[in-house]
Amino acid sequence: MAWIVALIAVVAAVTAVVRSQNAARDANVAWARVELAERQAKAADARTTALTDEIRQLAQKRIPAAALALSHPSAPVPGLREAAEVDGGSARLLTEAVQAARAAVIEERQRVDAAARAAMRGTSAKIQSLLNQSQQLLHELQHEYDDPRILQLDFRNELALRRTQATAVFCDAWPGLARQNSPLVEIVLGAQSRVAGYERIKVANHLRDEWLAVVARAAEPLAIALAELLANATAYSHPDTDVQVTVQQSGGRGAFLVVDDAGIGMDDDALERARALLAGPSEVLLTELGDPPQTGFAVVGRLVVQYGLSCHIEPSPFGGMRTILRVPAHLLTVLEDDRSLSALAPKPVHAHTATTAAAEPETAAEPEPAAEERDGLPSRRRRAPRPAPVRSAPAATPAAPPPPRTPEQAEASWAALQQGTLSGRSAPAAPPEAQHHDDKDGQDDRNDQGDDET
Repeated sequence: MAWIVALIAVVAAVTAVVRSQNAARDANVAWARVELAERQAKAADARTTALTDEIRQLAQKRIPAAALALSHPSAPVPGLREAAEVDGGSARLLTEAVQAARAAVIEERQRVDAAARAAMRGTSAKIQSLLNQSQQLLHELQHEYDDPRILQLDFRNELALRRTQATAVFCDAWPGLARQNSPLVEIVLGAQSRVAGYERIKVANHLRDEWLAVVARAAEPLAIALAELLANATAYSHPDTDVQVTVQQSGGRGAFLVVDDAGIGMDDDALERARALLAGPSEVLLTELGDPPQTGFAVVGRLVVQYGLSCHIEPSPFGGMRTILRVPAHLLTVLEDDRSLSALAPKPVHAHTATTAAAEPETAAEPEPAAEERDGLPSRRRRAPRPAPVRSAPAATPAAPPPPRTPEQAEASWAALQQGTLSGRSAPAAPPEAQHHDDKDGQDDRNDQGDDET
């Protein structure tokens, strides 16, 4: 019986050991589960904290930075702060939230910009109509009164009209003026007359065809674009420097208007921005042009796209910038010779050179008209010789060619001539004091530059 008791004791001991081992294993499993639950809870808390921080950064930094980058592409847009703590689904949702906010901002900006354009377009049309009426009234007053201040008012009215017209064009409006086929040199003169500091603009005519003209539908847009380029060149160059405009003709590629200034130039970023605007991007928002908006290059780019022109800007050998405006061949035509050009239109360089060379060796009793006949220019010196007293004056020196007159000087001279003729027919001559006073007023008008911005 003793062995049975011993067997039972052994079985009981083994059972106890097994139970204790099972209890220890169960305890270890339970402890492991507790530790796993704690780790999972801590990980969940960390993910919740990281997601909360990402949402906070999304609201405070990422969305505002994405909106700022729409106006300033170089502005950085931050990404996720702790990408490892945020799962893929949450990260994707955060990125989609930034993209959705960006799309909403773009849509709202386009809507606001379209409303602003519509308002500016309507306002510009009304102002442009009033300025055209004022211009017509000023022209009538110029024929009735010999007052240089009327010319000053007319010039300032022209400046306001140009800026209003440029604003309307930028807002997708029609230029507001229809022309006939117009000589290219007269378009250059028209653009020059719309710019403050016009007396600094020197035009060189290198056209082979003196009667080369721009077709009617592109004449006024070309004048607007060139006026904006000239205004930019005069505004960003020293008042003592000239702005050179060269009119060239090139075979089947059309004509080129080259504008050179000796201004401050551009850095690389500004030059890249200018080239992008001159290329005519599909959409330019008003908010992207600064405060106040600088619409010059944007207006040129809009006209370039609409009328098939092309414009390029690069550093100029004169130290400033060179802008090349190309008029394609399909926008050019040649007018009939029976039409007279403006008296202020510069003659082609080859004709001017030939006439000057023929006039220099002046040893005969009469000037040599051969150069003018070769160029087909009218001449009155063929009909009568030069007066002898002028040639026989003592200590006479060859007279230098007179400097080119500005449009205002020419208009003032013709107005004074007309007024003097009318006054001579209807009233006695004015006393010397009044005549001296009129000459002084005319000189003040010629010295007036017109625009306060320069």
